Amino acid sequence: MKTVLITGSTDGIGLETAKVLAAQGHRVLLHGRSAGKLEAAAQAVGGETASYLADLSRMPDVAALAEAVAADHRPLDVLINNAGVFKTGQPVTAEGLDLRFVVNTLAPYALTRRLLPSMNRDGRIVNLSSAAQAPVDIAALEGKTRLSDMEAYSQSKLAITMWSRAMAEELPDGPVVVAVNPGSLLASKMVTEGFGVAGNDIRIGAEILCRAALADDFASASGRYFDNDAGRFNAPHRDALDPAKTQRVCQAIERVLAGLA
Repeated sequence: MKTVLITGSTDGIGLETAKVLAAQGHRVLLHGRSAGKLEAAAQAVGGETASYLADLSRMPDVAALAEAVAADHRPLDVLINNAGVFKTGQPVTAEGLDLRFVVNTLAPYALTRRLLPSMNRDGRIVNLSSAAQAPVDIAALEGKTRLSDMEAYSQSKLAITMWSRAMAEELPDGPVVVAVNPGSLLASKMVTEGFGVAGNDIRIGAEILCRAALADDFASASGRYFDNDAGRFNAPHRDALDPAKTQRVCQAIERVLAGLA
């Protein structure tokens, strides 16, 4: 039995992944922003679960989430950084940052850093990327310029792909760090609200996340990007393969997080 934390697991791909893992007998740690949705998710998932309430747009909540999980579950076998934002009525946080960068890039980075001491070398960190990847505007990541919804989303997804590769190089002995595009236009709330379409079977995304979390073919895949649209490991956006650009993005992430501490 593995202990798996899935952020954003009260609906969409996160909830479906939690259901699959719980049915397989794993201990699933659910996370959400709403106590009511967390309670409903725990009932829907069944099995051995624990629930954690946190708003990932707030770094104190991220720190508290990591502290609570580390205190309750050591070792943590798998961290799936699934929570994400595309369209929102309030795209700018109280600190003046784009919510997409905060939730999609900064929060998973900070959470992962804080949980690394609780993970063994054979653990896995699965980061949700996307087919939508665009060159990162450092000024936008730092909250100095504003972007459209798609620009912010696609840049935030390239940024998490970039730091995934960088962290994998930093951790040659593990845990495994992989970035995964779970599939385009899956039937999640994000897709419905963002694109106005029903989307494809959500189980497509859940199946690849479970595979990334547990299957042997991901055990030696640290630093790689899996494109579920293509059904294989693939090259991410070319900027993610550029060490200098990746370093600049990672340094910007560290600067922003230091400013929020």
